[in-house]
Formats: sequence, C-alpha cells, structure tokens
Amino acid sequence: MNVEIIAVGDELLIGQVTDTNSGWIARRLNLEGWELSRVTLVRDRRDEITAAIEAAFSRVSVVLMTGGLGPTKDDITKKTLCELYDCGMHRDERVQAMNEERFARRGFTMNTLTRDQALVPDACDVIYNPVGTAPIMWFDRDNRVLVAMPGVPSEMQYAVTHEVIPRLRTRFDERSVVCHDTCLVRGLTESALAIRLADFEESLPANIHLAYLPKPGVIRLRLTAVGEADAGVEEALERYFTALITELGDYVFCRQDASLAGALGLLLQERGLTLATAESCTGGNIAHEITLVPGSSAYYKGSVVSYANEVKTSVLGVSPDIIAEYGVVSRPVVEQMALGVCRVLHTDCAIATSGIAGPDGGSDAKPVGTVAVAVACRDKVHSVMLTFGRNREQNIDRFTHAALLQMVGFLLD
Repeated sequence: MNVEIIAVGDELLIGQVTDTNSGWIARRLNLEGWELSRVTLVRDRRDEITAAIEAAFSRVSVVLMTGGLGPTKDDITKKTLCELYDCGMHRDERVQAMNEERFARRGFTMNTLTRDQALVPDACDVIYNPVGTAPIMWFDRDNRVLVAMPGVPSEMQYAVTHEVIPRLRTRFDERSVVCHDTCLVRGLTESALAIRLADFEESLPANIHLAYLPKPGVIRLRLTAVGEADAGVEEALERYFTALITELGDYVFCRQDASLAGALGLLLQERGLTLATAESCTGGNIAHEITLVPGSSAYYKGSVVSYANEVKTSVLGVSPDIIAEYGVVSRPVVEQMALGVCRVLHTDCAIATSGIAGPDGGSDAKPVGTVAVAVACRDKVHSVMLTFGRNREQNIDRFTHAALLQMVGFLLD
C-alpha cells in the first residue's frame, strides 16, 4: 500500500520548526510493509491544504495529515476539511468530557478556544486522543482514507501506533511486506563502491534494490526487498545480503543498521573493552552520540570535558610544556589527553579531541576547522590532524564523526 503525508503549518515552511513527524511516520509505515511515496509541506492556507489533499488522492488511497488542529485562529485544518467533505461541525460530548477532566486534573480552567477542540466535522469518525485535547479525525469516502492528526509529536505517535496503523491494516486487508538489511562500509568512496558492486546490482531481481547512504568516511548500504507476505521475500533478501557481504569482505565493518557510535559499541562489546572520552572542542558531543545507543553503559564509562587548559593539565595530566611547545590543538596534546582519561576513568580505550570549531581562533598554520584526534587502547595510541570548514555547528558534528571513525579504524586495524 502506498501512503502520502501532508504536514500543515507555516512554522514548517519558514524553518522555525523542523518536520520530524514525517520521518517518524515513514519509519513506522515501513515496519508495516507500506511505502511512503511523498511528503508535502503546506502553509496554514485553505486553498493550499485543499490542493495538497486532492493531488495526493490522485496518486494514493491513504493520506495522513499532521498539524493545524490547535485551538488558535491560524489552525484552519478542521474548517478546511469541512469544506472539502461538504459538512458542518458538531460538538463531540466524549471529547468535551475528556478535555474537561484533563484540565480539572491539572488545575486549569478551560476557555472558549480549548472548549472548541471538541468541535469535529460531521463527515469524520472521531478517534479519541487520551494524550491531548485535539481528537484524531478519520475520513473515509470513495475508498480513500484521510486521517487528520495533531502535530504534537507525542500525540501523533500515540495515534499512529495505537489507532491509525491497526485501523488501516483492517480497512485495506494489507499483506505486503518491505524488508531491509543494512551494513556499514569504510575504505571506499561512493563511486568506487558503485563500480565494485555494478555486477552485483545487475544480478538483483526487480523487487530488490540497493541504496547508498554516504557520510564522510562511511557508507551505509541498504538492501530492500518488497513483496507479498509468505512469498519468500525475507529469504531472498537474506541470500542477496550474504552475497553482498561476501563481495565486500573486510570493507564491511558492521552488519546491521547502526549509527557510527552504535557500530563502535558493537566492536567494543565483541572485544570486551571499555571506553572513555576526553573532549575539548566537541564539548561532550561524542559522549552524547555514544550514550544515545541503548546499552552503552556496558562499555562506556564517562567523559572529561576539558575545555579549559587547566582541566587538561590538572585532571588529565597533560604537560604544560607540551602545550607550550606544540599548542593545545596538536597531536602530542590529544595523545596525552587520551592516555590521561584512560588512567583517570580506568578504561581500556579512549577518544580525545582538541580543535578550533570557529568561527574565530584560527591561524595560518591551524585554520578554523582544524582538529586533533587521538585514540588509545591499552597504552597504544594513534593521532591525526584533520581540517574541515568554518561553520561551528557543522565542525563540532564533523569532529565527532571523525573521532568515532578513528576509534573504529583503530580497533579494526
């Protein structure tokens, strides 16, 4: 089944709010074996919302909408849907009672706008929202289903998981499946990898395709198979994924869909190693990426954010003479930081960074975007100097990615 998403809100179009809902819905639909064919962002404008819905229904039978259901004047989705489905509105007494109970429990008083959240189009089936004031509205006409949901992520996620997906599966008796297998590759550029895999891609059947998802130094390869349930789709995917791994050999360093920090965690666990980080320019961002991985407490012990030089010297034991001779952004300094944090936090391995994130602070010898990265494991240490761009936020992310990749390579090589 093909599905489209329409996300409504001026704030999405001006970049004030990022549309995270569509990505979350896409991942959830994929688990069901349904394909998301398009995402459309529209402003809070009646004609634009209507045009987007009509265009979507010219292509698919299911449209999921998020946003525009709030109590304020700019939220016009309900009125627009009433016009589209040629109906009026009525007050749903159950929605009213649920909202009154929710407000009373929190000690708030309902005003006219919040009371009007209980107004719903006559043409919809109301799906009650236990985590918010705006109900979910299900429209079903001419074998086409439109579901209007709140834009608040927690409310939308509850609705999709507990109400929308089960109802759609029953409504359309869907039996399609979409399966993925993913691996992470290093040591090859995207073009070199594509050349190497040209014959493999030619051998793939029509229902299996390969996607390249590159980041600097790492390429995620995703193999996707589409078909009907009980048609051997998963078995076929496993067979071709095994062939892909065999073709690439040691270029593959992770055989599952993991972040770079997640792949590092798997390597550490396989080897029974523990890790700490000593961060200057990355300010704890490496620790953040590592601790996003469920179960990282099994191998990650902690971090010393040594932003100031006195923390590098007093806590990590970096020599002031080394800083004076080589500068704080240097290989000797980050090597001592890495060995120092291993000693302080009693770990086998460590990552250390010191750099110039910008936009100021660079020199001819060490321009903005320069970072020194050291990785250590059981008294062995390796360091590199790298240079990126001038954007501070991007540099912190790039420094983090480069440091994690250096640790992965150190453990493998």
